[in-house]
Amino acid sequence: MTHTHKYIVIVSMLLSFCLSAQNDINKDNETIQINIDYKINQAQRNIESTDFFEAEKKLAEALVLAEKISTKKSIAIIYSKLGKLQYIIEEPDDALVSLFKANEIQRIIKDDVNRAETYKTIGNVYNSKQNYNQALDYFVSANTLFTQEGLDDFVAEVLLNEGKTLIKIKNYSKANKQLARAISLAKRYDLDKIQSSALINNGLALAHLGKHEEGLENTIEGVNMAQKYKFYSILTNGYLVLSELNELNGNYQLATNYLRRHMKLSDSLLKAKRENLSPEKRIKILLSNQTEFQKEQAANLEEKIKENNLSKLTTILSIALITILSLLTLSLYKNNNIRLKTNNMLHIKNSELIVAMEKAELASKTKANFLSTVTHELRTPLYAVTGLTNMLLDEDPKPNQIAHLKSLKFSGEYLLTFINDILQINKIEANKVDIEPENFNLKKKMTNVIAALNNSASSNNIKLHLDYEQSIPETFNADQLKISQILINLIGNAIKFTKDGDIWIRAKKMNQDGDNYTIRFEVEDNGIGISPEKQERLFESFSQGSIQINRKYGGTGLGLSIVKGLIDILKGTIYLRSDLDKGSTFTFEIPMKYAKPVARQKKIEYFNNISDFDLENIKILVVEDNKINQMITKKILNKMNLNCDVVDNGEEAVEKVRKENYDVVLMDIHMPGISGLEATTLIRQFDQELTIFALTAVTIEDKMQEFDEAGFTDIISKPFKQEDFEKKLYDALIGSNETKSI
Repeated sequence: MTHTHKYIVIVSMLLSFCLSAQNDINKDNETIQINIDYKINQAQRNIESTDFFEAEKKLAEALVLAEKISTKKSIAIIYSKLGKLQYIIEEPDDALVSLFKANEIQRIIKDDVNRAETYKTIGNVYNSKQNYNQALDYFVSANTLFTQEGLDDFVAEVLLNEGKTLIKIKNYSKANKQLARAISLAKRYDLDKIQSSALINNGLALAHLGKHEEGLENTIEGVNMAQKYKFYSILTNGYLVLSELNELNGNYQLATNYLRRHMKLSDSLLKAKRENLSPEKRIKILLSNQTEFQKEQAANLEEKIKENNLSKLTTILSIALITILSLLTLSLYKNNNIRLKTNNMLHIKNSELIVAMEKAELASKTKANFLSTVTHELRTPLYAVTGLTNMLLDEDPKPNQIAHLKSLKFSGEYLLTFINDILQINKIEANKVDIEPENFNLKKKMTNVIAALNNSASSNNIKLHLDYEQSIPETFNADQLKISQILINLIGNAIKFTKDGDIWIRAKKMNQDGDNYTIRFEVEDNGIGISPEKQERLFESFSQGSIQINRKYGGTGLGLSIVKGLIDILKGTIYLRSDLDKGSTFTFEIPMKYAKPVARQKKIEYFNNISDFDLENIKILVVEDNKINQMITKKILNKMNLNCDVVDNGEEAVEKVRKENYDVVLMDIHMPGISGLEATTLIRQFDQELTIFALTAVTIEDKMQEFDEAGFTDIISKPFKQEDFEKKLYDALIGSNETKSI
């Protein structure tokens, strides 16, 4: 018992020692971090006061400390400040190396605010190197990041720099636009220095746009601000702009006076900069002086050797030795420079690639947002078109109206198919399509696809033939939906371009390894065929044989592009063999896994057997701001013997749910006031159990995370299929009823 007690005491002491040591380490790291932040702030103040030597010294000390405790954020900030300093003292290549090091770290740790600051400085460096297009790219990237973080006061300086660059490439109209925005933001946030510079540069842009008086007023206002607040670097530029503007106006004497002021102030600022050189500059001067000294020493040595006639051999050997050493030194110097330049170039190119990638990602997001908005705006009226058409067809229309209603229904379904095709292409290109394998009967699936397309084939006097090879099983585990899409597109395409002919659909076994098969599918027709030159572009989006074919046969040219994308996702291949006026054969092979036969599922007749619960006690709330959509949804529910209340905004929906007990809420997303997402979030604060369906026309795949976070039970995409809508409601109501009975 005594020994045990001793062990416990020893272990406790060790633990206490470890915890104490850890606390000491944490305290030491905190102290070092405080010291790092202090030195960085000091360096910034030194840069602002043009004490560049001291600024570089402080940054070097801060970097040693930051690397000691491995604080990546601080290391990146130091490199960014160092790059800014090197830019100021006119060392652009060294500045880019430091800035790209900072950017690489900030990108990895996702420090977007400081990365935006780094981008801004890189833009300034490229501006000084006269690489204006690259400078603009970095200013745009900086603007994007600052805007994302809501830092409009930081955006002002970026817009100023962008405007100055646009002036240099003589895009005065856009320069004026950006500088005007910079002036507005600078006034809002009391950024006098930025406002002063933006006014001066905007004056120059306005003058070149023919607005001389307005331009001169802007410049004079900016110069007066620079004089008032002693912004000397801005003031010298203001004098130069005033000189140029007065020269444009023919006031040559005044232009000369301003030019003299500019030169005098510029010389003064340059002298001050040279008096505060960085250590690296001092070292370069020192090395340069040493080289001159060595040359002088070599000359003296050579003179003395010449005077001594007895030591000619020594002279030759000495000169040879000096020459060899000089050549060797020169070679090492050049090799070192080449290596440094190559390394710097790699850093620069890597950073440029990163910016290009970010621009591509931004373009992709913009495209996705555009498609989401457009498809939502199209789906909303389509919901009304398809819903009203179906209701009219169910309400015993007059015989002469049936054909018109069916045409309207076909047009609505065609437009919906087109929208879905565009979204499908976008998802395939963005790699957002997942494989969803399940057990199914392949032969039955192919039979059903052919049956569904048989009416279209009959209208063109076409016979469809299925040839399913006996050596392959009927049931497989694969993504049956995508296989159906591929077959529907290929067979539909064959029907479109064939008249008074035949289409053969075949399934054959190519390879087998246990349960793993490679199945070859063929769709052969004897239609119009495809010319060799058109075959090369056939699988591209919006590509058809010709404009004439598009007009004659219809279609969007998306089907084969979707087919190619889906086959690639399924890790398959597709081939085409075609001859003009003889027909075409599309062949694709995909890997599939054998599965045991699929049991037939009994079809459920939703809401036909309702003896288990009383529909009159079910309460449904429809939240929808579109009056037509309100009417359609209400009629659909009434046909299912379900009653509902309707509200047209999110605020009223929250109050309704708070006061009354509903079984299901059908919530639209885009509404005036608070959105469906916000309304659902508020409801979930006091009711976690209520079934809330998002009844929406937005692109679901891109919004799934938002729907989940808001607390939706499930999503019903508009326009929906009647059976899908009924099934989701049936499952929700049965589930809620069973829960209540328990």
